[in-house]
Order: sequence, then structure tokens, then C-alpha cells
Amino acid sequence: MEERKVNCGDGSKARLRRTFRPRITLCGGRADAVSVDRNLQDERPNKGWCRIAIIHNGSPLFTGDAGSGPSEIRRYILENDLLEAIIALPNDIFYNTGIATYIWLLSNKKKGTRREGKVQLINANGLFEKRRKSLGSKRNDIPEDAITEITRLYGDMAVGEISKVFDTTDFGYTKIVVERPLRDEHGKPVLKKGKSQPDTALRDTENVPLKEDIRTYFEREVLPFVPDAWIDESKSRVGYEIPFTRYFYQYEAPRPSAEIMAEILELEKGLDEELREVFAP
Repeated sequence: MEERKVNCGDGSKARLRRTFRPRITLCGGRADAVSVDRNLQDERPNKGWCRIAIIHNGSPLFTGDAGSGPSEIRRYILENDLLEAIIALPNDIFYNTGIATYIWLLSNKKKGTRREGKVQLINANGLFEKRRKSLGSKRNDIPEDAITEITRLYGDMAVGEISKVFDTTDFGYTKIVVERPLRDEHGKPVLKKGKSQPDTALRDTENVPLKEDIRTYFEREVLPFVPDAWIDESKSRVGYEIPFTRYFYQYEAPRPSAEIMAEILELEKGLDEELREVFAP
């Protein structure tokens, strides 16, 4: 086991403990996916400050619709400003799985620091070196210089190509239910107590960013296409998701068709020559 002190971006320093197990402890308690809720409860003010790191797969970033259990956990973490950063690790760095993994860094000491109301995302997916010999699913290692760079990005709260900083509210949205009127055989709206009844077959939903006014969004994105629509506000739900990959997506233009065609023709030419050799008398 190795420990190092890192600048945490809030004026404090913490010991970062590196182990070979997918569990990291920074505050004296055990932190893993099963005991997240318990660890968050242990971060109450009367318990003093705490910083924990948990390694997850990608599903906790986005699994679950607004109002579901996973979304409500994300909502609790973000609305209580407990999330400092998420670090995307390289694939194939564990013995028994090659899936994408992420370190969640949580703290109850963000208030009054530059991290207050902010979340840092670090895409360290490309910071690895190939092993000369695989160990199960473990084909890659994170070299020392990459660890130093990740630590620097986190400690400095740096913004760059692989490190971005967001407001906690950037990850939130309100899921609204858009209704349209049920019509009778003559095409007239069906009324009940003077109110149009919704046609469940035409029901739709929209996710409105928390930073945007719902009515403004509705008038811009919905009403121009379905002028008779309305929002059933009783069904509105607040949700949170962290689309990590989307924030770091880099568009790569497709290869020119002429270049692809030239490559195909070259391959066909080579194949023809090989076939002539095979069937030559």
C-alpha cells in the first residue's frame, strides 16, 4: 500500500491511499457501492469533515429515470453539494473486468471553498500504458506520470481538454409530461367538467434543464409543433444524470469516400493476384 498527500482544492490536504482493491478509504470508514448511503450519513456535520472515494462502473452516472431510486441518490448527492469530482479510469485495469470504471470523490467540506456548487469531471481514460503480459482482464496499467497528472488536475481544479468543471445544477432537469387532447369521432376535444381530457396515446415527455425556465422551453420546443398541447404539472419530476461521455466527445470527420474507395480497390487488386496464384495452371 502507498500513501501520498494531495492538495484537495479547498485549502486542505488529504492522504490518498492507493491499494490493489477496488476500495479507497480517506476518512477512516469503508466506502464501496453497497455502503454509499451509510457513508453519506456519516458525513453529518457533528461527525467532522470527511472525504470518501468510491469506484463504480458507469451505470450510477445515468441509470434510472427522474424520481427513481438511482436518480434520487444522485439528486441527494448533488443538491447537498457532496460531490467534488468524478474521474474516468482507463479500461482493462482490473483483473476480473474490462468495463469502464469511475472514481467518485465525495466530501462534506465544500462550503466556502472554490469547489462549492461545482463538480469536476476528469477523463483519464486515455492515461494508460499496455502491459507486456495480461493478467486476466487486466491489460493496462496507469503509469506513475499519469497518476501525477490526475492528482495535479484534481488538486488544481484545472480546466482543459480532459478536465472540466460544472455547476451541480448542470446535471439536473425537470421531466415534464406533455398532454394532447382526446378527440371524439367528430374530431372535437372530449371535455370533463369543462376540461380537455388527455389522449394517453399521444402523451409525451420532455427533459427541461434546471437552469432553463419550463414555460419558455415549452413555448419554444413544443408549442410550435403541437399548439394544443399542455403540461400536466402534477406529473413533473426532478431528475439528475451525469452524461460523462457526452461532455468529452470529440467529433471525428469520416474519411473521404474517394480515399475509402481507393483502399477497397487496392484490397481487391491484392485479392485478385492471390487468387491467380492459387488457380494458376
